[in-house]
Amino acid sequence: MALTDLGPQELERYAPARDEPDDFDAFWAGTLARAREHPMSPRFEPVDAGLRAVEVRDATFPGFGGDPIKGWLLRPAGVTDPVPGVVTYVGYGGGRGLPHESLLLAAAGYANLVMDTRGQGGSWSTGDTPDNSPVPVDPQFPGFMTRGVGSPDGYYYRRLITDAVRAVEAIRSAPGVDPDRVAVSGASQGGGLALAAAGLADGVAAVLADVPFLCHWRRAMDIATDGPYQELVGYCAVQRDRVDRVFATLRYVDGVNFAARAGAPALFSVALMDPVCPPSTVYAAYHHYAGPKQISVWPYNGHEGGQSHQQVEHVRFLRATLGA
Repeated sequence: MALTDLGPQELERYAPARDEPDDFDAFWAGTLARAREHPMSPRFEPVDAGLRAVEVRDATFPGFGGDPIKGWLLRPAGVTDPVPGVVTYVGYGGGRGLPHESLLLAAAGYANLVMDTRGQGGSWSTGDTPDNSPVPVDPQFPGFMTRGVGSPDGYYYRRLITDAVRAVEAIRSAPGVDPDRVAVSGASQGGGLALAAAGLADGVAAVLADVPFLCHWRRAMDIATDGPYQELVGYCAVQRDRVDRVFATLRYVDGVNFAARAGAPALFSVALMDPVCPPSTVYAAYHHYAGPKQISVWPYNGHEGGQSHQQVEHVRFLRATLGA
């Protein structure tokens, strides 16, 4: 994959104007208020996953519409004092997977809530949470980008972003978690959800957003050559008279607008040969991010980004922001 987006110097200056509806804050305040009508009473049930150094619990908490959202809560075994918490959101098409697939943060001393992704989990990592609106739909293979895209009220990502915010509220009441030290993290779709949660949830202490998806949608649809944005391109190619309606909906779920409302210290990463989340869309969110921020740049990588090298940076960053 060749470098197909802006050059490094142009990216350092790329800060496009935000495309934001006038009722953006009211829309999300109303959405979250309705979700919070369902009491946050999560369940964390112990699971024997065959792991001795990590304690595993099967998590269930109320998301959008009170729908039961699954997750794994992993925590270092034998540690009695409260530890910082990290909510991890999963990339597109995947679910929470199996507990042993998410050991790094627990091994580093953190409580890690890996949120299942409603309706997803039929592509590369298993999921267990149906998308319950309007009727339950079991986890399936992508795509999800056009599900309800005709209006912000019915759009799939309204539900998923609400789940992401409620996951932050859920981990604060989890056993052995310090509620004042909670971070959000994710790559690709998970990175976009981390930005949304950082902009909407109260008291987020740190943000890890790797090659974030769901940002600067119009440019992403214009230049991305691979991945989920192409679902919307295909839809608009057929539904020619609905293009304006599609973009009117996407303004409510743009990570650039969430980034402008987030204040916690953030570590971004970007890959300059990424055909799925073009680097200019990542930089758009990064430059509008309102809090302290830094970015790791991987010049010769595609959507895989920094992978294990970036994970080393994660642990260092969390230690500096949340403590050990």
